[in-house]
Amino acid sequence: MQVSHYLARFRERIVPILLGPPVLAFLPALALAAFWLGGEMALVLTSLGLPLLFAFLGLYGREAGRGISRDSVTGFMLREGFDAELDRVFGQTAEGSLRSACFVVQIDDIRSVSDQHGHGAADIVVNRMGERILSVLRDNDTVARLGDARFAICLAPVRQLDLELCIQLAGRIQTAVEDPVPVDGIAIYMSCSVGFCLRNRAPEGSSRQWFEAASDALIEAGLHGPSVIRSFTRDIQKRSAARQDLRDDATRALETGQIRPWFQPQVCTDTGRVSGFEALARWNHPRHGLLPPDEFLPMLSELGLMERLGDIILAGSMTALRAWDAAGAAVPRVAVNVGTDQLRDPALTDRVRWELDRNNLTADRLAVEIVETVVSERPDDMVTRNIRSLADLGCVIELDDFGTGHASISAIRRFRISRIKIDRSFILKADRDPEQQRLIGAILSMAERLDLDTVAEGVETVGEHALLAQLGCGHVQGFGIGRPMPFEQTLPWLDEHRAKLSNVPEIRRNAG
Repeated sequence: MQVSHYLARFRERIVPILLGPPVLAFLPALALAAFWLGGEMALVLTSLGLPLLFAFLGLYGREAGRGISRDSVTGFMLREGFDAELDRVFGQTAEGSLRSACFVVQIDDIRSVSDQHGHGAADIVVNRMGERILSVLRDNDTVARLGDARFAICLAPVRQLDLELCIQLAGRIQTAVEDPVPVDGIAIYMSCSVGFCLRNRAPEGSSRQWFEAASDALIEAGLHGPSVIRSFTRDIQKRSAARQDLRDDATRALETGQIRPWFQPQVCTDTGRVSGFEALARWNHPRHGLLPPDEFLPMLSELGLMERLGDIILAGSMTALRAWDAAGAAVPRVAVNVGTDQLRDPALTDRVRWELDRNNLTADRLAVEIVETVVSERPDDMVTRNIRSLADLGCVIELDDFGTGHASISAIRRFRISRIKIDRSFILKADRDPEQQRLIGAILSMAERLDLDTVAEGVETVGEHALLAQLGCGHVQGFGIGRPMPFEQTLPWLDEHRAKLSNVPEIRRNAG
């Protein structure tokens, strides 16, 4: 074992010198030796022949080829070069006397920088991020750029490296990244998520599996929010395998009806009557059971299936409205979330119009929910055109997660917002928190001045419901009203809710 180890080190360190252009550093000594042994003719042959020999063998091109695969923005090597270096380190650390780690770093939300400040600004930010990542590493560590905002790091082998040191390094990377980047006089703040895998904790196999382990750790970090660090563990490996199973099932699930809309009721605070339902995607997996949205929506986004999901939720919602009408249930409208990818689709309004016509419904029966960040981050022309055309069609335009995205009043008017949905973070324990009450009161006062309807989400207690009614919030939804349910459960729930109304006193708003 020791002999093979030394032979491997000899091949790795000495042979490339003997067989590559670095040997030309010894050309003067070789020429002098040739002159002593063979005279002037030997001197000429050695001086000219050795460089010609290397050119003939293509060794110059081989060495130069190592630098061809470079990123034009950061100058870092790309995936091909990184894979070769990772494979070299993987073999060098195979026997355990040397240690290394592979890191994958994702700059969080770089797309918003591109949308808000342009591609040039995004390139500047990525370049600066790369420089900062490099600044906290050693000279012999390897860094590569793998995507728009993703970097990979392979630490040069050392004898001492453990989990704590890797976490400290990841923390230094995050600290470096989070310093503001000045672009055209504007300070842009970024963060990054980090996943890593120590070589001695990597799955057995190859350098590719080592890298995939670090990537799985990054995915795990991303699932827990921005600026998170995760180290690869066997539990992460199991969850990653389960996610891969879901990825394989996702397209089939959309086409076979496993993913479909569930409906959460919204209630008017003045009358207590149902004022609508919000359609929410749910996946009833045949093996894993009912999956919450945060387990499959990011995956559908990665697979480019969000537009298809949007079509399914829209069609299911229109069918539900028609069925409620046929059953004599008084459901004024249904609210459907429309994401940025859908809003960038030029055919969106035509598809909405077709679904409404197909089900013989008027446009005011559909509320189109858009998140506040869509209108607060200078949306592109197609997004703007679609929002306005949906409003022109007669749909209710609803601003979701209000209070989290800093939408301006002018944006609310420009996009013809009809209703704002107060984010659940303002509602939680509001009946016991005077500061929360003041914030809600300010939002409702603004909405009243702008003639906007209001709905509060995340209402879980009778106290929160009563407070919102007294403060003047128009509608409420949440587990305290009703949980999301498949369509077939909505009709019994509506019957039960109507029966309750006869025993509930009407809550009047505070006249002040």
